[in-house]
Amino acid sequence: MTDSAPVRFLDRTTPPHIATLVLLTGTASMSMTMFLPSLPNMASWFQAEYWIVQLSVSLYLAVNGLLQIVVGPISDRYGRRPVILASLVLFVLATLGTLAAPTIELFLFFRMCQSVVVAALVLSRAAVRDMHGPERAASMIGYVTMGMALVPMIAPMVGGALDAMFGWQASFVFMLVFALAVLALSWSDLGETATNRPASFRAQFAQYPELLSSRRFWGYCAAAAFASGVFFAFLGGAPFVGAQVYGLSAAALGVYFGFPAVGYALGNFLSGRYSVRLGINRMVFYGAAICLGGLLAMGASILSGLNHPAVFFGFFFFTGIGNGMLLPNATSGMLSVRPRLAGSASGLGGAITIGGGAALSALAGALLVPGSGPWPLLVIMIATAFASLLSILYVMWRERTLGL
Repeated sequence: MTDSAPVRFLDRTTPPHIATLVLLTGTASMSMTMFLPSLPNMASWFQAEYWIVQLSVSLYLAVNGLLQIVVGPISDRYGRRPVILASLVLFVLATLGTLAAPTIELFLFFRMCQSVVVAALVLSRAAVRDMHGPERAASMIGYVTMGMALVPMIAPMVGGALDAMFGWQASFVFMLVFALAVLALSWSDLGETATNRPASFRAQFAQYPELLSSRRFWGYCAAAAFASGVFFAFLGGAPFVGAQVYGLSAAALGVYFGFPAVGYALGNFLSGRYSVRLGINRMVFYGAAICLGGLLAMGASILSGLNHPAVFFGFFFFTGIGNGMLLPNATSGMLSVRPRLAGSASGLGGAITIGGGAALSALAGALLVPGSGPWPLLVIMIATAFASLLSILYVMWRERTLGL
């Protein structure tokens, strides 16, 4: 596919419409965030400790990361369309399982099965790279994820309201209906974009050393992984901080979760608008700097006595802006190192990103205990944001001094 490839909506013989890619990525994002305001209530329902129920986030992310290693190569070999459609079908079945689970153990099992929907996220990005060059792909990924950001912005609000009215199960019913609608749309519109496929898995894996030996690839992966680690630590710890430190209800938590999502949408808009003009490295750098600056400002505000939920959650607006600028461009950088391995690079890079996020999410859940306040979470996020900034500075240094 090229930039000139025609796109006709609801015609699966042409590349997918951007709206379809937005909804595919939104489905994966919604499954990660919609039920977060319900975590404290789910702990009461299953009569389990919070850290056990919080595993529905960290275990989901861990399996999500492992699946990305497999999803990319399979889609490079067999195509984006069949893998995405299969993942949506399996996600629907797993969601039914979460609703029927009588114990926390079975719920966590089906929750891990839900992670198969990651194929929708990984392969939507790979499809964009199939159709466009590096800078244009970064711009398009920015627009796709800007639209996607509307889902995680609204999803916790909707999830919190549904929890208040019908209980925590209502969020999973909503996910089920949404996924069925996106499956129908994808069947009608999702044309294949991976036209240059390896002859075999052996031929494909033979090219892996070339990808894995690229320091530029690892630099972009590290920048994305650490920046995402800030977000995933937030997912793992913010529900506890909101409920235990600030005494927020599920509905109020859902509203406060909108701050980073609004920032992420704005960052994605900026990425779509300026990536071609400024280049992917500078956009990643600016994003990392804004993310770190927002967290440092939050810490300074809390130290000065402004310890209020509007302060704690409000400064995540800037973290969202930074990640919205950084992630589309770092992703495009990963995929552009070896364009013929775009699916594999997206999967491997995503696995590294999500795997680190799962660890940080679990760490945040383990360190946050009654009386700890928000500080364990804030320290984790500041450290990972600083590491993200160092990673892209390394990539820029190599490019400037070595031309690599």
